[in-house]
Amino acid sequence: MLDHTESHLPNSFPASPASSSSQSASPFVAGSYRRVLIVTQFYPPDYAATGQLIAELAVHLSRMGLNVRIFTGQPGYAFDREFAPKREANQQVEVQRSRASRAWPLRVRGRAINGLLFCMRTAMHLIRVARHRDVMVVTSEPPYLPVLGYLANRLLGLRYICLLYDLYPDVAVALNMVSSRHWLVRFWNWLNRQIWHQADQIIVLSSSMRDRVLAKAPHLEAKISVIPSWADPQLIVPMDKTHNWFAQHYDCVNTFTVQYSGNLGRCHDLDTILRAAELLRDEPIQFLFIGRGAQLRACVERVARSQLTRCRFLPYQDKEILPYSLTACDLSLVSISPGLEGLVAPSKLYGILAAGRPVAAICESHSYLRKILHEAHCGQAFESGDAAGLAHYIRTLSQSPKLVKTLGQSGRDYLDQHYTPSKIAQAYWQVLTQD
Repeated sequence: MLDHTESHLPNSFPASPASSSSQSASPFVAGSYRRVLIVTQFYPPDYAATGQLIAELAVHLSRMGLNVRIFTGQPGYAFDREFAPKREANQQVEVQRSRASRAWPLRVRGRAINGLLFCMRTAMHLIRVARHRDVMVVTSEPPYLPVLGYLANRLLGLRYICLLYDLYPDVAVALNMVSSRHWLVRFWNWLNRQIWHQADQIIVLSSSMRDRVLAKAPHLEAKISVIPSWADPQLIVPMDKTHNWFAQHYDCVNTFTVQYSGNLGRCHDLDTILRAAELLRDEPIQFLFIGRGAQLRACVERVARSQLTRCRFLPYQDKEILPYSLTACDLSLVSISPGLEGLVAPSKLYGILAAGRPVAAICESHSYLRKILHEAHCGQAFESGDAAGLAHYIRTLSQSPKLVKTLGQSGRDYLDQHYTPSKIAQAYWQVLTQD
């Protein structure tokens, strides 16, 4: 639940350096970080949302005066791509990639192996460049990467900031992959507290994620910043389906289309969505799933068994196609599985808002998503398992095109006010330049 302590949300972001009273002066204060190394396993051309967001953030921070460098791995989700260049520069951001393995990226074991290999190559990179970096931002992709930040601090004197996309081992416990009483879980929780304590700052994506961290380490409240994800309103703009080639190609123009675009993983409640599709099987409503993930095969098989002829599955789309794929629908879906609130934060919401489409969110009663939908007047939230309620909402919107347009425009307006790259970059700039 959001409260008055959430001072780092977009409506209280600091002014950008360019808007200061002395625009000719350097935007950095004494002790600020002029050079930043961001370490993340995923980065374009990878389709992973975390990598796409890091790329946009890096460009904006570079424009604001920071010297930003990226160390990343080879694409894990862009299966149709060859190995990306080992080194490249994009809009003043220098990118260096390891030759980490891409084996079985959709399987838990494969992702664990790939993550460990990436961490090993990152460790070697940090040893080589330790003298040349002022601060390092370590993401939680892979989940044990913050451990490397802690060791680099202790052994090499590197200062680091933790950027938490997911909370581990909590996610593994919530998915029943390991018991909460297992020795590894207890050790990991202890290690997390050491990592967070030693970090200069901790960035989380939602207020509920902040609450999860504080439940483990209450003394860290002063160093936690809540900075949400975002979407580029210049890249993704509302578009009528009749003018959208993607919608035309996949027969979405004359059919009310419900879309789920993103990771079809274990952290997302797809059962409620498919049950709603089953309830609407005889109505002129199409469900379009775009993406891949651990639940993809099971979803495809279920659709086939249930003979849901109006359900279609497409692979991940390139970034340049997103402005068309995200606007090829009439309603977009976001979901978080029960027990995972505060452990994950779907970034797909912000692209939906940019596209000017209503949102139906499947989440718990205390989810931060509910507050966003309520303030933005852009959709409705449902409890997990409430397929009947979701189906009724979809049916209502399918019969109310004016309401669809009103909700979508309201969400777009809310994004423009709160979740643009420039506004979010200001919040990151404040954390990165904090003395």
